Amino acid sequence: QVQLVESGGGLVQAGGSLRLSCVVSGTLVRINPMGWYRQAPGKQREFVARISAGTIDYVDYADSVKGRFTISKDNIKNMVYLQMDDLKPEDTAVYYCHNFRDAWGQGIRVTVSS
Repeated sequence: QVQLVESGGGLVQAGGSLRLSCVVSGTLVRINPMGWYRQAPGKQREFVARISAGTIDYVDYADSVKGRFTISKDNIKNMVYLQMDDLKPEDTAVYYCHNFRDAWGQGIRVTVSS
């Protein structure tokens, strides 16, 4: 059974940074594409970033976070990360780790104050 556990969220001022982590068990990030989604209050869950399986990392981002967020993974630790820089109030949401199959993390809250 795949389990995803996020950490690293919190409250930050606009312009600040946070780094989210996702501990992956039950599958390997080396062979499973991984990504991040988010859900803001009153809105639908939306795609944020994706990283490919394998040893060469191909990444993809939502237009709203390009140039500010960076997704990465550690094949040894079996973890996925989301470095979030230049955060904006509109980035406030619950962020979820996802394996593009049937597993989601419990979500971690990120709040950006203006």
